[in-house]
Amino acid sequence: MSDPIERISVSMPRGLLRQLDEMAARRGFESRSQAISSIVHQEISAHAGDLGSEVMTGTINIVYEHGRNNLKKRLAEIEYKNIAEVISSLHILLEKDQTLEVILVQGPADKLREISDELSSCKGVMSGTLNLHSAVIPPLHGKSS
Repeated sequence: MSDPIERISVSMPRGLLRQLDEMAARRGFESRSQAISSIVHQEISAHAGDLGSEVMTGTINIVYEHGRNNLKKRLAEIEYKNIAEVISSLHILLEKDQTLEVILVQGPADKLREISDELSSCKGVMSGTLNLHSAVIPPLHGKSS
């Protein structure tokens, strides 16, 4: 069931509108409204993530040198320590002895940010980003443990 649609009016400089139309066309949006809704949704999710304690889902993406001494073990220890928030991870081997790891997470935004910062600050991690979304993963099963 979808949320009812409401119509609004937005004023902006002509040059910005032209850039919006170009971006919408390149990305394949069907209309300006769809493009603007997508942008607003992204910003609201980012704002919710900045606020702190709202439960969110997202990914932590890190690129690291996979030959670095004990780095894989350290990253695994951090993920295991945060097993309540870490749902799964995917490792992709890249060129030049690098690995991209995509970690699916869910929990309070401030906790997810802590996990991301801890992973990203490990020696040998070249880059790290946290992407949050306000929707959450439905329960995996109906039974309590």
